Amino acid sequence: MLLQAEHSLVLLIDMQQKLSPAIFEHKEVEQAAAWVLQVAIQLDVPVWATEQYPQGLGPTLPALAELIPPAQVLQKMHFSALKEPHIASSLPCAERKQLVILGTETHVCVLQSVFDLLDLGYQVFVVIEAVGSRTEQNKQLALSRMQQAGAQIISKEMLAFEWLQCCGTDTFRQISKGWIR
Repeated sequence: MLLQAEHSLVLLIDMQQKLSPAIFEHKEVEQAAAWVLQVAIQLDVPVWATEQYPQGLGPTLPALAELIPPAQVLQKMHFSALKEPHIASSLPCAERKQLVILGTETHVCVLQSVFDLLDLGYQVFVVIEAVGSRTEQNKQLALSRMQQAGAQIISKEMLAFEWLQCCGTDTFRQISKGWIR
């Protein structure tokens, strides 16, 4: 099951200002998420985000928020984004059956959203470098559970190469800068 840009949608889950400092290796997780969002934008893959209780956890991290249209940042109270009717009905998933998931916390909101997406029949891809929890153990346990349930655990480079499909294009050259030294 390879990813295809024309069938993909990226969902950034709850990467928020007050939560981020508590996440294990939060800078690396944020950088990986920003990289995936930038690649998605270059390849015309829609990007959406959720914010869990933003009054308490703050807004989406600024470096990520600038990559997402404000109308595509949706607030929630449930841990699973799909439990919110306004989110479930807003995501353009009818034509986009491959959901690429980034965010925090891996073992709470990411996990529960992934399970609900799988239950609805979507192909779910979790980018390992772009998800995080307060502890590495919670992240690894959640990734294991998601994989056992049918989610694909992938790296950001796997994602990019699958979306790109071939080399030799201007888009490939632009995205692949810095991969080979």
